[in-house]
Formats: sequence, structure tokens, C-alpha cells
Amino acid sequence: MPWLQLKVKATRPQTEKLEDALLASGAVSVTLQDAADQPIFEPALGETPLWDDIRVTGLYSADIDIAKASLQAQKVFGGELPEHKWELLEDKDWEREWMKNYHAIRCGERLWICPSWQQPPEPDKINLMLDPGLAFGTGTHPTTFMCLQWIDQQDLTDTQIVDYGCGSGILGIAALLMGATQVIGVDIDPQALLATTENAKRNNLPADAMPVYLPPRCPKVQADVVLANILAGPLADLATQLNALTKPGGRICLSGILGVQAESVIAAYAPWFDFDPVVSQDEWVRLTATKTRS
Repeated sequence: MPWLQLKVKATRPQTEKLEDALLASGAVSVTLQDAADQPIFEPALGETPLWDDIRVTGLYSADIDIAKASLQAQKVFGGELPEHKWELLEDKDWEREWMKNYHAIRCGERLWICPSWQQPPEPDKINLMLDPGLAFGTGTHPTTFMCLQWIDQQDLTDTQIVDYGCGSGILGIAALLMGATQVIGVDIDPQALLATTENAKRNNLPADAMPVYLPPRCPKVQADVVLANILAGPLADLATQLNALTKPGGRICLSGILGVQAESVIAAYAPWFDFDPVVSQDEWVRLTATKTRS
């Protein structure tokens, strides 16, 4: 069915009142978008950051009385709404529309990441079939893509791996398809653990190939490879734990790091690891290293 949307240009202090106003006027949902291309890379723990200039959009059923809805929104907001306009939202199959934005991605010589509803472009290659809707990690972001490129370059035959912050399971599943014996998936989000399990099944992997755990239940193993695509702050905080999960001579791959944060992350792991040259894409970097000291 068709929908109407009310788009309002706002500043950060106006946002909360605008959300209340649009919901009170009949909006079935309210979304916030950056209105000025202002990146927010790494919020503090527990923080919900907002941009300085924001587009607040309320979604309404098509039979809403626009005049009455506008008056009600102004009443709750406490005055005239900031610059705004009503628009008719095109009637589409929205459950499937978002799928058009995802395409197969080649991540090296051997590895492809393919949306689960598409045919692989090169069926004879290693094709990881992924449902991008389940959890973070689709291969499109530079941090994930650089990790996948590194996995593609490694000989992972008969290795044990820890994927710490597994998200959709994309890195760990790629490692299994590249020859790893077992990957232990760890994440703080139960939805991510579910997504990882479902994506492993989608790739016809054995049920015990990628067991998943919340961090307190992570087995005390020493893996051949530890993968961690998180953020710079948590990676630095986790240095002791991730070192303990890496066997002597093992490898570690860290991402989710801005270029300006690389030195601080390297310093956190330097007591145990010798680092390879930094690899970068856009403003992001990937750090890989070998454990040479216990």
C-alpha cells in the first residue's frame, strides 16, 4: 500500500521533540538521517551519537489527514515545525526492494561473497552465500573487505580459528570454506550468534564447524588464527584476551580501525606480536601480526 512521509530538517537539540511530535501526530515510524554528510566513526560505549544537521522523517499511512497531522505535530513540538515537506512514498514491495542494493563481491583470487538469493558469478570459485539482513558484516565495508582479502591469501587448511565479534559470521565462514577445521564465533549480541549459525547452515557447513558463544563462555583455546573486526577502542581493551586466544606462532588479523588509531592498537599488542606493514582502504586500516612472544 502507498505511504506518506513528512520530512523535517532539524538540528540536534530539536530532534527529541520532533520525534515525539511526529509520533503523536500519527507517524507509524520515525527515522533519523545525516543531513550534511557528517561521519560518526566510533561512539563511546553506551553512547547514541547524532549528527549536527539531521533529517527527521515520519512515515504515515496514505489515508492520514495531512492538515490535522501537521497541526498536532506543531502542538506537541511547541510551535511551527522547522523546514519540512510532505511526500508520497512510492508503493513497492519493500520487503524485497532492499535486496537490489546487494551484489556479489570478489574478495581475492579464490573467494566471492554472494547474496543468498543470487547465483554466484563464478560457481567454480569459493562462494560464501550470505543473508545481509541478519547482522552486521556483508563484505561491502572496507574493514570487512580487507579482512576477507587477507583470508583469501592465507593457507588455512586444518587450522583452528577464533572469530571475535563475529557479527554475521562472514569472516569465520570464509575461513571454513578456505579449509579451516573449526571456527569459534564470539559476539556480545545474541542476534549475531543466531545470524552466524544461520549463515553457516546456509553454506552447508557441519553443525559443529562454527560453535558460537557470548564472551564469558568463550572456550579457553589457543587458536592458529584470531580474527577481530570490531573497533579500535574495544580491540585495545581486548589485547590481553585476544593474545591468550592465540597460540605461539599464531596469526592475528585486526580491523575496524581508523588510520589515526593504528598506532594505539599496535602498541596494545606489541608486547606479544610482530606486525606486518599496515594495509589501508579509504580511512580504514587492517593490522595483521604474528605472535612471537608469550
